[in-house]
Amino acid sequence: MPEEKKEQECSGGIRMTRERVSADNKRIILNGRTVDVNQLVPIKYKWAWHFYLDGCANHWMPTEVSMQRDIEQWKNPTLFTDDERHVIKRVLGFFSTAETLVGNNIVLSIYKMVDNPECRQYLLRQAFEEAIHAHCFQYVVESLSLDESEIFNMYRENKEIYEKDEFSMSCTDGIIDENVDLSTKEGLQKFINNLVAFYVVTEGIFFYSGFVLMLSFGRQNRMPGVCEQIQYILRDESIHMNFGIELINTIIDENPYCWTPEFQEFLVKRIKRAVELECAYAQECLPRGVLGLNVPLLKEYIEYIADRRLEKLRLPRLYNASNPFPWMSEVIDLKKEKNFFETRVTEYQTGGALEW
Repeated sequence: MPEEKKEQECSGGIRMTRERVSADNKRIILNGRTVDVNQLVPIKYKWAWHFYLDGCANHWMPTEVSMQRDIEQWKNPTLFTDDERHVIKRVLGFFSTAETLVGNNIVLSIYKMVDNPECRQYLLRQAFEEAIHAHCFQYVVESLSLDESEIFNMYRENKEIYEKDEFSMSCTDGIIDENVDLSTKEGLQKFINNLVAFYVVTEGIFFYSGFVLMLSFGRQNRMPGVCEQIQYILRDESIHMNFGIELINTIIDENPYCWTPEFQEFLVKRIKRAVELECAYAQECLPRGVLGLNVPLLKEYIEYIADRRLEKLRLPRLYNASNPFPWMSEVIDLKKEKNFFETRVTEYQTGGALEW
């Protein structure tokens, strides 16, 4: 068969060509919607690749963390007040299902919309981490012999948790429609709204009350196994959020026509609504206050982190609140090998657990 000089196209959309991929012709969104390889090199968006490497460096598995002391403490009827047990169950009730919402959104919407290979590489890593987080809360609930039906159905039965989940899920519903066209201003704004709802709101605001509440127990050497895992999740979520904000800002920079004053105002209102929902959740978790925490302190912290998220999106701050929990920054900054609560080194030897 004579050699074809012209480009040959395959049924899947890949074509034979001597024109090589260059960094200059890479974009976050190409609207290709074709089956192709994820050609990583040459890498254009180095920030995406570095987030992937950071995620790999932070790898952990729930079952590597001992829950023995947590089990002993939870069984002790005098170690936790009723209000403290209420807080722990509410935090587990939210996280146990919220992590799956983020994973579903990656698979059902973001990965399909984002064409860039470096970003897709990170999204694959993030989806795996969301599965690890879901595994973590299953492991915690099982270890503590909690009522699985109560914890895993809390998002259906508790109004404050339901409203937070509904806020996020509505954005997935709005973007999985095959008719969404990212080449239009309206379609692109809908996608950016989805990214803000998950990376900025869900992972950047909704998770943080739970982090503060659980890590406050850890600062008193209570629930050390749960808190060690929460610490690792916090590390993961910090990377997720920063990747997402970089992704959003890059999409806007490449498509400035979508960043209208009206759309910016819409996003600010959405984040303000998210703060209201998170404050309501804090009130439900802490009707009387525990661990030196109370609703006004949590509200101030929620407003503080909301301002930081707005600034990273290049939007105006709303609250000008200060950080009432400076120790949270220390938790995020510590390297994963160091246990924040017991200052011991945790070794990761997952390969030794494999049987061939």
